[in-house]
Amino acid sequence: MQLKKKLLVGAIVSSLGGLLFGFDTAVISGAEQGLKEFYELDNFAHGFTNSIALMGTIIGALFAFSPAEHLGRKKSLLIIGLFFGLSAIGCAYTDNWYLFLFWRFLGGLGVGASSVIAPMYISEISPSAYRGRLVGLFQFSIVFGILLAFISNYFLKTHMGSDSWRWMLGVEAIPAFTFFGLIFLIPKSPRWLILQKRFEEGLVVLKQLGDDNSQERLETIKASFQQKGEREKLFQKKYFKPIILVFLMATFNQFSGINAIMYYAPRIFETAGIAKDSAFLQAASVGFVNMLFTILAMMFIDKVGRRKLMIIGSIGMILSLVVTTYLLNNPDVGGSFLVVPILFFIASFAFSQGAVIWVFISEVFPNKVRAAGQSFGTFTHWFWAASLTWLFPVVAGLSNGTTYAFGFFALAMVLQLVFAVKFFPETKGKSLEDDI
Repeated sequence: MQLKKKLLVGAIVSSLGGLLFGFDTAVISGAEQGLKEFYELDNFAHGFTNSIALMGTIIGALFAFSPAEHLGRKKSLLIIGLFFGLSAIGCAYTDNWYLFLFWRFLGGLGVGASSVIAPMYISEISPSAYRGRLVGLFQFSIVFGILLAFISNYFLKTHMGSDSWRWMLGVEAIPAFTFFGLIFLIPKSPRWLILQKRFEEGLVVLKQLGDDNSQERLETIKASFQQKGEREKLFQKKYFKPIILVFLMATFNQFSGINAIMYYAPRIFETAGIAKDSAFLQAASVGFVNMLFTILAMMFIDKVGRRKLMIIGSIGMILSLVVTTYLLNNPDVGGSFLVVPILFFIASFAFSQGAVIWVFISEVFPNKVRAAGQSFGTFTHWFWAASLTWLFPVVAGLSNGTTYAFGFFALAMVLQLVFAVKFFPETKGKSLEDDI
């Protein structure tokens, strides 16, 4: 099957929501110390400031299914682009801490909503043979956004002086408003149109997307909605399996420690004795490795499947986290080499959890509860992300606190390996209308 232009435009443009997601979540790693000094924050308030955007992601993820269902995926993405743009400008210009928290929270709403709606939209326009790779574009955009944030932070820190944190946060307005404009070019989700009983429009979009059996696909999607009503509640016994699978997937994603590294990479490297400027540069290397191995994962995800990537990545993360924990506890042994296991961890994460999570969450729930299920999975992800981001500076401030944190992450990845081997279902090649 040849991929149609309309399909590629829809997937690529909507995946740019991931670029904003990645940029917004990683940019704080460069700005957090400047914020602490400017607003004179103690450790608790500092952690709260760094995590306020993630609190917004919780709300955004939890309630994103409502506009996605009623306004549609496309209009919801337009609102998300607006949130990102306003947040960036507001954070850059305000001198009031409370207003700063508001603007960061608004950006967090955008992150949470985009992490629900963009993968959902891509999964709903994609043929099953290419769905892993096309939804994987969202994860690629996330890591590309992270890389851009790290590189931007490094150069702005070098050239903009004490106000560099304002530039770091404000520059996001450029991709945000670009994303907003490009959304007008993409088609509406055919499955959302069919859910709204706009069958003729849904059929037209299916044809535009290159579905070779568009009429048959239309009938299959209609049937999936018509069985026992068009919409159902998510939390009921028959959906227990996908609910628990998604809960564990999202929980392990954050218990890996990925956000602790993304938010505090320069500080972690400084803790190991690496000079501040070098710490910012090595943080940029984290973003580069993340992007490289995400690309590799996208090449393999539809060939070898989601489960094998999870198993391979879990083993890599366990090994790298154990070595990281040892080096943090024994800085004299080789703290300056800490970047090696950290980069190995990033490579393992990107090749597994990073690439798989948004694909898996977007395809494991049936049509009737996909929007609610996607919100639940993303809410779980961001709940743990906010909690760990807030707590990490507090724990890191304790004696050997960073060492204990990474030891916990290593143990969590052992449990993830058990989950991947024993319970993780393979969804490669399955239609969104198939049962897992």
